[in-house]
Amino acid sequence: MAQILAPSTQWQMSLPKTSNLASSLTTKMWSSLLLKQNKKAAAKSTAKFRVLAVKSENSTINRLENLLNLDITPFTDKIIAEYIWIGVLFLVSLTIDISDMQTISKPVKHPSELPKWNYDGSSTGQAPGEDSEVILYPQAIFKDPFRGGNNILVNVLCDAYTPAGEPIPTNKRHKAAQIFSDPKVVAEVPWYGIEQEYTLLQTNVKWPLGWPVGGYPGPQGPYYCGAGADKSFGRDISDAHYKACLYAGIDISGTNGEVMPGQWEYQVGPSVGIDAGDHIWISRYILERITEQAGVVLSLDPKPIEGDWNGAGCHTNFSTKTMREDGGYEAIKRSILNLSLRHKDHISAYGEGNERRLTGKHETASIYTFSWGVANRGCSIRVGRDTEKQGKGYLEDRRPASNMDPYVVTSLLAETTLLWQPTLEAEALAAQKLALNV
Repeated sequence: MAQILAPSTQWQMSLPKTSNLASSLTTKMWSSLLLKQNKKAAAKSTAKFRVLAVKSENSTINRLENLLNLDITPFTDKIIAEYIWIGVLFLVSLTIDISDMQTISKPVKHPSELPKWNYDGSSTGQAPGEDSEVILYPQAIFKDPFRGGNNILVNVLCDAYTPAGEPIPTNKRHKAAQIFSDPKVVAEVPWYGIEQEYTLLQTNVKWPLGWPVGGYPGPQGPYYCGAGADKSFGRDISDAHYKACLYAGIDISGTNGEVMPGQWEYQVGPSVGIDAGDHIWISRYILERITEQAGVVLSLDPKPIEGDWNGAGCHTNFSTKTMREDGGYEAIKRSILNLSLRHKDHISAYGEGNERRLTGKHETASIYTFSWGVANRGCSIRVGRDTEKQGKGYLEDRRPASNMDPYVVTSLLAETTLLWQPTLEAEALAAQKLALNV
């Protein structure tokens, strides 16, 4: 059974009531459905959804929108808070996003108003069975694009603790928050713009959306930012995700079809400090929910298809206050110098399976060699033409994989460029090797 869910104040399912069309929506023939804007909807009814459950066996359509659109505000002040956290990484797949719902007695404006929660850590591989409680500390809240109203998504991503108050091993947010609270980092107001690539897979065969089962489409070339039924596969998911993120309050700033068909990208930023990690994790969760409803599998594998196909990365654009001011190019070059000296540390923290992606081909640098260049997408670090011309701006770290932990990557960039100090000898050798005059 495949399900489609979309906010009907912004989108309306276009589905004529004919048995012929209903019978065509089978599992094997599932394809992107066109979501059209419902301009007639009342502005305040942001919680409405149109849900269609398509059952391929007998082509019957079950409509559940009456319950999902049930307006409870006239009857209660209570809201639904969905607690979201990070589970355990399995191979190169997306870290499992886990959620739990509870009822809150009144609308909430700040995470401090929310109670701590707990879950069975033994069921997620994060605690032993004899001491299984893991405590969730609410850290950020976002509007809920699936339920609307005052309901919220509570970002407690990876911010999970033992009953004694110690962060569990998978809690990467805790260390990131410490780095971002350092006075030197705070003074530099680090900005991040993260490009999250992902691949959409057909449910039953785990093969990219739009690809013939067991076969391949035409070679790469026409798919990047392409349009047309033979070039773009899954645009409705990308568009629905974009609007849902805007509704939730995420710093999403763009989206586009990628080089490999069935692969997409969205950008989050500019975000400051710890917010970058929070917003990427919540945006991933929303995307997981949307693909769930669309009957499509979301993959963050950095190289989902072997061969002459682009992998999936999470390029991270980074700047500090000094970099953004006049003369900031010198600070950018010094940061590149530091990054070169800690290349192995960064690579080890930039995602699982990244060695299959960073081959020196398909717009990547070799995983074994650090490099930088202006407008060069085959380097570890790319500097834009405008940054070079204006003498200030930002750098792009092209090494992170699509399944990277944004808390780890963003905090490590801040640590290496703002807090870590290399020896003078190492700095001089690296500057000579990279032709950096700093």
